[in-house]
Amino acid sequence: MWTTVLAYVLGALIMLLGIGLSIGLHEVGHLVPAKLFGLRVPRYMIGFGPTLFSRRKGETEYGIKLLPLGGYISMVGMYPPAKDGTVKTSRSGFFQNLSDEAKKAEAQTLLPTDKGRLFVELPVWKRIVIMLGGPFVNLILAFVFIAIVMVGFGTSTPTTTVSEVYRCVLTQQEQQARNASDPVADECRAGDTPGPAYAAGLRAGDVVTSVDGVAVGRTDWDALTAAIQDKAGRPIEVVYKRDGASHATTLTPIKTTRPVTNKLGQVQSNPDGTAKTMDVGFAGIGSTTEVLPQPIWSVPAFVGENVKAVAGVVLDLPAKVIGVTKAAFGSEPRDPNGPISIVGVGRIAGDITAMDTVSVKDKVASYLSLLGSLNIALFVFNLIPLTPLDGGHVAGALWEKIRKAFNRLSRRRDPGPVDLTKMLPVTYAVAAIMLLMGAVLIYADIVKPVTLG
Repeated sequence: MWTTVLAYVLGALIMLLGIGLSIGLHEVGHLVPAKLFGLRVPRYMIGFGPTLFSRRKGETEYGIKLLPLGGYISMVGMYPPAKDGTVKTSRSGFFQNLSDEAKKAEAQTLLPTDKGRLFVELPVWKRIVIMLGGPFVNLILAFVFIAIVMVGFGTSTPTTTVSEVYRCVLTQQEQQARNASDPVADECRAGDTPGPAYAAGLRAGDVVTSVDGVAVGRTDWDALTAAIQDKAGRPIEVVYKRDGASHATTLTPIKTTRPVTNKLGQVQSNPDGTAKTMDVGFAGIGSTTEVLPQPIWSVPAFVGENVKAVAGVVLDLPAKVIGVTKAAFGSEPRDPNGPISIVGVGRIAGDITAMDTVSVKDKVASYLSLLGSLNIALFVFNLIPLTPLDGGHVAGALWEKIRKAFNRLSRRRDPGPVDLTKMLPVTYAVAAIMLLMGAVLIYADIVKPVTLG
């Protein structure tokens, strides 16, 4: 028992260090261009809450705080001063006072030497570079972690070596009815539709080398299945090797309905939420998988698919969190592809660490894969165009550029920088929603966690 507990603690600590590194480098992505563009950066902090350690170097205080739930850098001049250069605090209205108080707090941090070094005084493109620097670092980290796994360790790759051949083919309804009447029975019966590959003579261990006149290599399983799926009801020639000798046979794929999946193996959905399906040819063979190194040029496509998948989750985040809430407080199953918290990530890392049947090499690869996925999530999430996220500041800068261009064309005076203090109600609302979602995910990851397998 204690060994398992220690394994979970070790896995959680590994992930905590990895997350801390990712957050720290995210903030470096903001810090470096900010300093290059001449901004004064008073603080660079990892975490929130009480400060555990800090040291001042030049104009910047660098430190680590108690709660490793994020990080930040403070840059002078994030909010524009009042048009007359003063800060008024007696305006009526709650939201107006929020804006004034924010500007007042900002003004108290300014020094005489900051003139010309304010964030809002930078050209729009420089502000965008600074705010995108953090997410860009996360994307680079994701690429590095995933590249190490795919190129250095290898990934599970389906090969053209046949793992199994189905003697007969049953519909899902037939299989369910048969299992209900006799759960242990696993034999074909008279009248069952023979499996096309079995009827053609293919057996487990055969290595397919050609399909319909097109040669397929050892790792061309996708090309093999695509050729079969495109030939439903049409006979095709299959060349294979068995015990070193080459053989040829003819099989006729049967038409069947299968769910549509992306390159990550995730089932795609229709607009109404039902699984997207298509009619394809089916031969009734399985693939032997091997862990094989991948070429470096396959990494961008894989990262891109992950970015699209995470973006889909983020776009549907409210519904996803509602699903997690129903699972946590009810009997519904947890969506394994839904959002998880830092606690959930730690539990998965603990599951990996506690597995006696998994080698140290495979555990390291799994940790790196998790960190790659986490950095993709940080990249996508921070691009949401709402403050206080980086995307909100980018949206503000772009709106300022558009507004200036429009005023220039209409020969109106320049209204100056966009005043993001007016977005403080949205900022507070977004922060509150993020805290609430975080609390729900943490609770769900405790009572009904996503587990391996």
